[in-house]
Amino acid sequence: MKYDVIVIGCGMSGILAGIHLKNSGKKFIILEKEKTLGGTWRDNTYPGLTCDVPSHAYTYSFEPNAEWTRVLPPGAEIQQYFEGVFEKYGIAEFAQFDTEIQKSEWKGDAWVLQDQHGKRYEGRVVVAATGVLHHPNYPQIKGLQDFEGDTIHSARWDHSVPLEGKKIAIIGTGSTGVQIVSALASRAKVRHFQRTAQWIFPVENPAFTEEQRAEFRSNRDLLLYLQREPTYLANVERFTEGVLDPNSEQIQEIQKLCQDNLDNSVQNPALRQKLQPNYRAGCKRLIYSPDYYKAIQQPGSELITEGISQIEKNGVRTSDGVLHEVDIIVLATGFKTDRYVRPMDVTGLNSKTLEQAWSDVPTAYKSISVPDFPNFYFMNGPTSPVGNFSLIDTSEMQWGYITQLIERGEQAGVAGLSAKPEALAQYDQDRQQAAKGSVFGSGCSSWYLDKNGVPNTWPWSQSRFRQEMLAPVWQDYTHHQTEVAVA
Repeated sequence: MKYDVIVIGCGMSGILAGIHLKNSGKKFIILEKEKTLGGTWRDNTYPGLTCDVPSHAYTYSFEPNAEWTRVLPPGAEIQQYFEGVFEKYGIAEFAQFDTEIQKSEWKGDAWVLQDQHGKRYEGRVVVAATGVLHHPNYPQIKGLQDFEGDTIHSARWDHSVPLEGKKIAIIGTGSTGVQIVSALASRAKVRHFQRTAQWIFPVENPAFTEEQRAEFRSNRDLLLYLQREPTYLANVERFTEGVLDPNSEQIQEIQKLCQDNLDNSVQNPALRQKLQPNYRAGCKRLIYSPDYYKAIQQPGSELITEGISQIEKNGVRTSDGVLHEVDIIVLATGFKTDRYVRPMDVTGLNSKTLEQAWSDVPTAYKSISVPDFPNFYFMNGPTSPVGNFSLIDTSEMQWGYITQLIERGEQAGVAGLSAKPEALAQYDQDRQQAAKGSVFGSGCSSWYLDKNGVPNTWPWSQSRFRQEMLAPVWQDYTHHQTEVAVA
């Protein structure tokens, strides 16, 4: 069967694409490598999992949710939200699970895909909604395989392992590690191994009362207002403007709030010094936590800043020679963030592969299109905005842009569209120059950085991204022509 559009991935972006494609009447299919939908929120089920975007802002614009229980939504509720949307909009009939695409090849007027079972699919357009954070990063620590207790990666949580009263090593101090420490400090003896101190932004996460939720249910206008709540949007814009300059007023303001949070929350001077970052706030992704500082000061908690020398059968040995005996090791070590659609083999024009195109670092023109790969479009792909704001908002902007590319590609005589090499080169030059001078490039190690140490993200304001997603600049795209048969 030949499809108008093939969507790869049934997480947040894939479901969004499916809803719009169904409304458009196009023939499409969503192919998902796992057995269920959900992406990030399916894969991550660790204790304490919480989104750092306010609940009502973390919804599709057309589908507000009255049932959030907290200001910052728990992961399980987000997964439930996507499952509900998937069912409500009747996307199941268009989705196929346990289908991992291994090959994708451009055949002149369409893409031919092949899954792990050898089955082939043909589509004029491919939308890669595979996300960024779906290949767990397992650290290369000597002796990790020798540990005789349970080892759990945060993105592959084993709920059969008992946690109560256990001695638990948590390796990693990003938002995941912080959330796990906060969740387990009252249940277990936590050892948090910190390589780099983090700036923690002070937040509260109160529960919505039943009265508030009843008001949400009865007042759709209120829900729509909360989705675009002016103070939240203004804060997002201020932050995304502020990142352009590490010395900006906005970054200094954020840093002062974080510093005051540390100074006022941690009484022990030695512990406070261990938790003191030595880089600008915002260089790494800000961590929002209402209770980490309280958790790490619990009598059964310990922050360990000596480097890890090796893992042994009974625990973690640090560079000072101390063996920290534990029952469980939790790897809150994140993801391989340069994968995107890989390890899929993608072959475009003139047998050019995506591996060749990305031989240096992954990139895409305005995060959407790669030269010589007609009608292959990314959602939340390379150089997309990442930060402390809603990626749903980003995906909706990107879908509006991709829709216009799809429609343009349906014109008579047009086989497909892809960004011109010179357009991508100019975009990357401008983007890298801005990124190097932004707070993301101000001197820390983070998952934003590519292998060359350059932040591989959108380095400008969100309003600029919104503006650029309104309409493609058509002269920046090659319009590949259909071949005309000669009689």
